[in-house]
Amino acid sequence: MSGYSNDPVKLHEFAADAVVKFGYPEGSDVHLLNVSENATFRVTNPATGEHTILRIHRPNYHTSDAIQSELDWVSALREVQLVRTPAILPSGSGHSVITAQDSSGEERHAVMFEFMQGVEPTEDRLVDDFVQLGAITARLHNHSKQWTRPAGFNRMVWNMETALGPNGHWGSWRDGLAMGPSELEVLGKLSDTIGKRLNAFGNGPDRFGLVHADMRLANLLVDGPDVTVIDFDDCGLSWFMYDLGSSVSFIEDHPLIPAMTDSWVTGYRSVAELSAEEEAELPTFIMFRRLLLVSWVGSHQDTATGQEMGAEFTKVSCELAETYLSKFA
Repeated sequence: MSGYSNDPVKLHEFAADAVVKFGYPEGSDVHLLNVSENATFRVTNPATGEHTILRIHRPNYHTSDAIQSELDWVSALREVQLVRTPAILPSGSGHSVITAQDSSGEERHAVMFEFMQGVEPTEDRLVDDFVQLGAITARLHNHSKQWTRPAGFNRMVWNMETALGPNGHWGSWRDGLAMGPSELEVLGKLSDTIGKRLNAFGNGPDRFGLVHADMRLANLLVDGPDVTVIDFDDCGLSWFMYDLGSSVSFIEDHPLIPAMTDSWVTGYRSVAELSAEEEAELPTFIMFRRLLLVSWVGSHQDTATGQEMGAEFTKVSCELAETYLSKFA
C-alpha cells in the first residue's frame, strides 16, 4: 500500500493540472482539505467565486472503470432522488474521470464534484444521529437491491478473503502495528470466529450486495433538515449489515455503541425490513470492520489518521476481540 508520495507540493501539482482539464482557469485556488485514501481539495473559480470539490485518487487502488462504476451508482441515486449526493461534474472533454499529472509525469485519476453545504454531525448527538443514519442506509440498500447495474460495472468485493485474508485490499491485519504473539493469537481467534459466523449467516442477494462500505458520520453533511451522503470511494459488494460496522469505524470502544446500534436499527426499520437474525449479527460486522481497520492502520502510516491511531489501536482491538469472543465464539 506504499511506494508513492502524498507530499502536499506533489498533490497540489496534480490538482493544478486537474482543474485546468476540468475547464477551470489556470491559477484557480485549490485548498487541500484531507488526505486519506485520496486527496480532497476545495477548488474556487476566481471568475465566479464558486466552489467545487476535487478528488485526486490514490494510485494503484481503483482503475478508471471502477471509479466510473462508483459514479454510475451515485448518478443513479441522484436520478431517483433517494438520498442527497453531490453532482458529478464532467471535464472539458466530457469525461467524469480524468488523468492528472504532476511535474514528474506521474499520473493519478481525478474526479470533480459539486460543492455541498453542510457540516459533519457532532459527536454529542451520536445516539440521535444514528437513527437518521440507519434510515439513510436502508434507503441505499433498497436501491441497491432493485438497481440493474450497467454493463461492465466493477467494484471491490469486501468478503472474508478480500478484507481479512493475507492479501486483503488494505493488506493483512497480521501486519498491524505492535503485533506480538499474544495479539496474533487473540486476533486470529477473532478472524476464525467471524469467518464461521458469516459463513453460517450466508451471502444470498437479500444479505449481500452493493453497499456504501464507509457510512461514517464523517461522510454525512448536515445543512438544516438536509443530509448529504458523500465519499462512495469504498463502495462495493459486501454484506448489507457491514454498513453498520463501517459506521462506527475507529470508535468501536465508545461506551455508547450499544445505544448507537439500537438507534441505527430503529432508523433502518423505519424504512426497510431488518430480521432478528441480521440484528443479532451486528456485533460480528462491527468486529469484521475493526479487524479490517487493524490492516488499514498498519498499511496507512502515511496518513494523519493512521499515525494518530498507532499501536494503541491494536491493543484496544485485542480487548474488544476478547469481549466479543466471550459472547460469540
